[in-house]
Amino acid sequence: MGFGEVLQMEGMRADAPLTQALRNRWDVEATAFVLPWGHMIPNLEDVSRITGLRVHGHPVSGHTYPCYRELAHRLLGLTVGQRSSLLSRVELQESLGLFETRRKVAESVDEQLQRLTEGCNERLASEPGAQADLDLRCFLTFFLGRLLFATRGDPVHCRFLPLLEDLGQVGSYAWGAVFLAHQFESLGSSDRQTAIRGFYPFLQVWALHLSGLRRGTLERLGLVPIARRWVPCRDTHPLGDQLASLQDAIDLYPQLDRSLGLRQSVVEFPSRDWTPRPGRRFWGLHDTTDWHE
Repeated sequence: MGFGEVLQMEGMRADAPLTQALRNRWDVEATAFVLPWGHMIPNLEDVSRITGLRVHGHPVSGHTYPCYRELAHRLLGLTVGQRSSLLSRVELQESLGLFETRRKVAESVDEQLQRLTEGCNERLASEPGAQADLDLRCFLTFFLGRLLFATRGDPVHCRFLPLLEDLGQVGSYAWGAVFLAHQFESLGSSDRQTAIRGFYPFLQVWALHLSGLRRGTLERLGLVPIARRWVPCRDTHPLGDQLASLQDAIDLYPQLDRSLGLRQSVVEFPSRDWTPRPGRRFWGLHDTTDWHE
């Protein structure tokens, strides 16, 4: 279905100072990062090379609905409230056999992963059939809503359910294209928000264009996607000190570093007036309209 490369990534760890330093550089009007040499943005080639997600194919498009009650019951075997579009994260986890996801006392990361894997294997159907399809849709709903396209808050949105009805079509969608759109939407969502929603390793690896920041290294040369060989650094300094050091390093950065080997464009954008429209949005569009990326 096109998600295998993401699911095989190891050693993912959030780098809060780096993501905050990048967010501080985001120009909402230009929709780009403001760096010493000008404006710079991640592009579809970055998405493909870093994550392995498909950037061509059918558009991720459709409608959002005021209620997903019937669809959630039929496709997931779960219940949402009347006039609701949100699933309980805990209920969705439990449907996948993930009853306790936090690390236990004296439990190593490897032991935690082994326990979660065994819990999933015991719960999920292994033979093809209606139950296996239901389990797979539950997993994809959790994966899309809590990892690739995470939003603020604990519940999981049902917006992807219509796309999961025909499992044979899931792999034909351009998930990488809408992933990039979600990254842009997340960056421009709030001036007060410091974290970056969604799949945080993407921008952290993309920041290796600035290798002089020394926030991570690339191992096992030649392996694509690049995120599978990204190893984040371990910095024990306080977050505030790390953030100040990163901001100073970016200000003094001598030149664009093309260490990722990508054809990264550097362009200037004219500023433009932008007035947000009222109402809830799904990737920038009203819930009552067609949405597409």
